[in-house]
Amino acid sequence: MAGRLRLGVNIDHVATVRNARGGQYPDPVRAAEEALAAGADGITAHLREDRRHISDADIASLSGLLRDQSRPLNLEMAVTQEMLGIALHHRPHAVCLVPEKREERTTEGGLDVVGGHNWITPFVTRLNEAGARVSLFIGAHPDQIDAAHRTGAAVVELHTGAYCDAVREGRDEEAEGELLALRAGAAHAAALGLEVHAGHGIDYETVQAIAAIPEVAELNIGHFLIGEAIFVGLGPAIARMRALMDDARAPAAL
Repeated sequence: MAGRLRLGVNIDHVATVRNARGGQYPDPVRAAEEALAAGADGITAHLREDRRHISDADIASLSGLLRDQSRPLNLEMAVTQEMLGIALHHRPHAVCLVPEKREERTTEGGLDVVGGHNWITPFVTRLNEAGARVSLFIGAHPDQIDAAHRTGAAVVELHTGAYCDAVREGRDEEAEGELLALRAGAAHAAALGLEVHAGHGIDYETVQAIAAIPEVAELNIGHFLIGEAIFVGLGPAIARMRALMDDARAPAAL
């Protein structure tokens, strides 16, 4: 039976609002503290190459706040030498390697581990040696999962964006196909000994179907929660998401 599902809250877009005006408000570190108080199990932050939201100073502050592994920092980053150096300096509990293009609004797809295996594996090795728990953000295709396993990463995070978009746009048949692929991918990854996470585009409407996948150990959710917090506050937004996740994991729901 599936155990309790962890919730990582991505605070990137608190920094987006701050950066739109400049200055120090709203503070992503305060958002991290409030997210943890509201039931988050960890904090995710993506330090992009163009620094469009989270800054180097944010990562330094978050690293200081989240030293306790029971409240971990998950640093999302591109597979570049600059980002590797930052990760090795701060030594966060977890690092998630993601694809990144400057022109994209958000991460548009999973990392191509099949095509970039020889380039990605040395990054995974260096991060493993530094004590980080390395995750690769990938699509649910079995070839990508197999390649991720060969890098030595401990975790894969399955990209849920296509499923969530299909649900919101009423493309029911496509949504069902994407959900089936996520279920199959999670089972395949778990069979290889990988821990399975999931994230991207998740909201109240889509969370329960993903949370019900028994192999998934953690969801990382950001943009929707920060947006919902504008209307109800960050604590209540997280509390409702947590309740939906727990309900999906209740014995009667499985």
